[in-house]
Amino acid sequence: MSAPFEATLAWAQSQDAADPLRGFRDEFLIPKHEGRDVHYFCGNSLGLQPRAVRPALSAELDSWADQAVEGHFRGDLPWMDYHEFVRDDLATVVGAQPSEVVAMNTLGVNLHLMMVSFYRPTPERHAILIEAGSFPTDRYAVESQVRFHGYDPATSLIELQGDEANGTISMEAVERVLAEHGSRIALVMLPGVQYRTGQAFDLAAITRLASRHGCMVGFDLAHAVGNLPLQLHDVGADFAIWCSYKYLNSGPGAVGGAFVHERHARTTLPRFAGWWGHDKTSRFQMGPQFVPTYGADGWQLSNPPILALAPLRVSLEIFRRAGMSKLREKSLRLTSYLEWLVQTQLGDVLEVVTPSDPARRGSQLSIRVLGGRERGRALFDDLVEHGVIGDWREPDVIRISPTPLYNRYADCVAFVEATRRWAQRG
Repeated sequence: MSAPFEATLAWAQSQDAADPLRGFRDEFLIPKHEGRDVHYFCGNSLGLQPRAVRPALSAELDSWADQAVEGHFRGDLPWMDYHEFVRDDLATVVGAQPSEVVAMNTLGVNLHLMMVSFYRPTPERHAILIEAGSFPTDRYAVESQVRFHGYDPATSLIELQGDEANGTISMEAVERVLAEHGSRIALVMLPGVQYRTGQAFDLAAITRLASRHGCMVGFDLAHAVGNLPLQLHDVGADFAIWCSYKYLNSGPGAVGGAFVHERHARTTLPRFAGWWGHDKTSRFQMGPQFVPTYGADGWQLSNPPILALAPLRVSLEIFRRAGMSKLREKSLRLTSYLEWLVQTQLGDVLEVVTPSDPARRGSQLSIRVLGGRERGRALFDDLVEHGVIGDWREPDVIRISPTPLYNRYADCVAFVEATRRWAQRG
């Protein structure tokens, strides 16, 4: 039987020519290196700029210039309702009801806002479960919330340790920690995709298991949204939060997002209230009594940041046309091709940290250089100097993410060739 892939540039280019999504690459601005497009594998950290962002921003600036405050009420996209113009497409990307999602704030802010409502510790149940080595945003936020409620992270912060090769975490490990500590865990707070290893978690299985133990469940989807097909409504988690500057291509420091399951749409749980979370029909009566808007909108604090939402609106429109199922189909094959190239062409130089099961990963492959951190850092720096852009995560991981909207099979070959040249020199 012949191999499913070939390591030649000609074969890669033939696959790119046959790619039904190939046209979407032209909708993005690709940085240049020595006059040629870079091979950009960093969409898991900062997505590329869609070409339509600049005119979208210009339109809002023109509205501000021409209409000033009246821009809130006039035009095709009046600012008063602007966050609603991204709602349906955002709900489609994350697999939610439109009323369950809202674009607002940034990831860390949204995480704290969600924990105000969904981390309700008691003397008997006060712990939070996170994964060991979680992203600092999550670690700092949950630890500070534990302390805010008067508990000690030494006893109220449980870290789920990796039990597989390369530090990944099995469902059996989740089951074991919940069997041991479930009765005292108030909140399970895990990622959709772990930022360093690239492991994707089974959100539905975790939610079912944690719920059986009486735990609230939240997910940080920073590395999952726009990367994996999500079905948040059906998963049934209490909440989720994410940023939109990675796979959602909405720019540095872009507006974040939150999901709140519809069973909490009229919750009496406490929350930090803000004017824009007040019921829309009576908001401008300026009354003293807070009446939350139905659904996720009720967690908003302030009026929407128009210039931050415009790039998100543009990007989500691209996702609508491409379709998450087709993007995932290409992602599975593109990432598998990169993995195959690493294993067959660079097995004496690199090892892949990310799980080999495609169902347990997204676009990202986390890679270590054999020989230790210094060699790894040397390769990373050399790749950047030659126009191959991934990113580095301490202590020793290079993250390479072939993003289906704009990456090509030929990019994967270029990564391998650049790595091989570095290895031959060294």
